[in-house]
Amino acid sequence: MGSLPPLQFIPNPDPNCKDHQQELINPDNLLNLFKTQQKYLNHFFQNLDLSQTLLFTQTLLNSTGTIFFTGVGKSGFVAQKISQTLVSLGIKSGFLSPVDALHGDIGILSSADVLVMFSKSGNTEELVRLAPCAKAKGAYLISITSLEPNALMDLCDMNVNLPLERELCPFDLAPVTSTAIQMVFGDTVSIALMGARNFNKEMYAANHPAGRIGKSLIFKVKDLMKKKEELPVCREGDLIMDQLVELTSKGCGCLLVVDNDYHLLGTFTDGDLRRTLKASGEGIFKLTVGEMCNRRPRTIDPDAMAVEAMKKMESPPSAVQFLPVVNHDNILIGIVTLHGLVSAGL
Repeated sequence: MGSLPPLQFIPNPDPNCKDHQQELINPDNLLNLFKTQQKYLNHFFQNLDLSQTLLFTQTLLNSTGTIFFTGVGKSGFVAQKISQTLVSLGIKSGFLSPVDALHGDIGILSSADVLVMFSKSGNTEELVRLAPCAKAKGAYLISITSLEPNALMDLCDMNVNLPLERELCPFDLAPVTSTAIQMVFGDTVSIALMGARNFNKEMYAANHPAGRIGKSLIFKVKDLMKKKEELPVCREGDLIMDQLVELTSKGCGCLLVVDNDYHLLGTFTDGDLRRTLKASGEGIFKLTVGEMCNRRPRTIDPDAMAVEAMKKMESPPSAVQFLPVVNHDNILIGIVTLHGLVSAGL
């Protein structure tokens, strides 16, 4: 593990408090805590019953109904998170509050459903009360516990033991290691289900359309490019000074040089304008766009992924702010800009 940064003493904000000394974290103690937590997590990995885990995972995979998760306190938060992960992978799942379930919400359970109950002790009163009621609805019950024996494992159809050496808490009370292994267990099983269902990037993106991940896997260049009247086009015989309005008014920072059939011949940027003016002075009034344009610009296909366009803009030898979009016949059909990609959330 890396070294910790030097500690800085922050003066006590209460000027009237003379006796109170600020408490500082001992870096050696902090490092030891991380090492100890690692040891406890290793105990979980080394002692986890793979046959139990495999049966549990296969049961979830074979489920034809909804996979519900439940728990109380910190275990409840873990249960909610794992359920949300499964939903994001296209698996029917939900969180069932054990308290609300006993006051009507249990009506959502059916004989096709699986109910996974997270409890470190396996003796959580709310879950022990819920289990027989859920079983009466025909649901398949699975308990995920760390202490044995316990009441839940006798009430459920299946029990998975998550080996726990002890909590990192010095009193062995605060659930910090037990919830960590619950989360690791649930998330790992989720990824196993993801693989078994042949869940691919496109499917993942379809379930995350608003996030950066989804956008990078969904959006194509043709979805974000400017086209038709938005394009700053000119002919190679046009004088540079006659095209200044076109160069500056379309918000692309360039001119796209085309022939009469709209084949792309080159590009002329505002940077090219500055360099030409510096080199030619008043001679710029006689120069055509075709004489000074870049005849070998980077281009991209409309069906390419938008994230690929961003990578192409940033690639060596120097970054560019736009890419002309051309089809297989080199006919100009649009332009995609870095500003447009960033504005779209990429």
